[in-house]
Amino acid sequence: MSKPTQLTPFGYALAGALGACFSNAVVYPLDIVKTRIQASTVDSNASDKEKLSVINILLRILKEEGVAGYYRGFLATMLNTFSMQYAYFFFYSFVRTSYIKRLAARRPAGSAAAPLSTAAELALGAAAGALAQIFTIPVAVIATRQQIGRSLDRAPASAKKAPNGLGSDKEKGDPAGTEKAEAKEEEYDDSFLGVAKEIIAEEGVTGLWLGIKPGLVLTVNPAITYGLYERVKSVMLLAKGDADVKANAKLSPWMAFTVGALSKALATVVTYPYIMAKVRIQARSADIEEAQEEHVALPQHNKPHHKTGHHVGALTVLARVWRRNGFLGWYQGMGAQLVKAVITQALLFMSKDQFEHWALAIMVLLYRLRGGR
Repeated sequence: MSKPTQLTPFGYALAGALGACFSNAVVYPLDIVKTRIQASTVDSNASDKEKLSVINILLRILKEEGVAGYYRGFLATMLNTFSMQYAYFFFYSFVRTSYIKRLAARRPAGSAAAPLSTAAELALGAAAGALAQIFTIPVAVIATRQQIGRSLDRAPASAKKAPNGLGSDKEKGDPAGTEKAEAKEEEYDDSFLGVAKEIIAEEGVTGLWLGIKPGLVLTVNPAITYGLYERVKSVMLLAKGDADVKANAKLSPWMAFTVGALSKALATVVTYPYIMAKVRIQARSADIEEAQEEHVALPQHNKPHHKTGHHVGALTVLARVWRRNGFLGWYQGMGAQLVKAVITQALLFMSKDQFEHWALAIMVLLYRLRGGR
């Protein structure tokens, strides 16, 4: 094996995954906030909306859970981020490189390579995203549940109470019921394996793939982001006269930051309703809404939620939100999502070259440890 001099698809995947973990760790408390806002089911009145502001959520977490509450599910989220980004960058780099080589084989010898079309970039990104989702979504479901914790259980009674007076003993004022509920909450195991067991008990093994359908639809998000980024990057490099060094041409860090932020902002706005629906499906709030609509008791922890095996779909969630909150309900929490997404993506693009250098250094180190010279 020769000494590595350039990154392979595995190397690009490692660089992308490390960069994604870094950028997500920087804004992790905001990630907790946006997840809880998306999972909350509230009415459209002003008082309920005020309770879901970023500042109020941050203060509530600090009061009820302490500083540690800002980092609930941190390790699971980092594992999910690393695995998802590694898988995505690997598949994206591999598929894109293979596609470019096929195009090059069809061109006359010595002719310049034409930049990929936006449609091609989107298709390649979507294919890579779909493959990554299938393999990594169980970790994402566990991470979402850990971030939510028991925050939905502490929601106002008006938001949780089932119709026709159906509710827990705690809601009805039964002291014994209150003690039991508090004991159960104290026994709650929020470890990675504990949450996984809870999901399986409530949803079956397939519960680890909750939200896979909207997740596959959301593959257009990174596809739009990276497709637009690569397209704008090519145009800007051509304008600067760097067309002859396509393979090595780089944007400046600040230009990469700007282009990355704008790309991610556009992708987030376009796909946000499905992002919110996916979170509600994974966080159980969709099951609570279903119980309220069907006038049955609210789902219990560690007990089957769907006796018929039917899971609430994203379109059903969006239809309920439309009836309850109107069109703006589809964008509940988008501000926090947009800020978080833009900052993380911009940091990822800005630090991308540096992490690629580190990934290459890691590959060289591994080569030397294997006895290479």
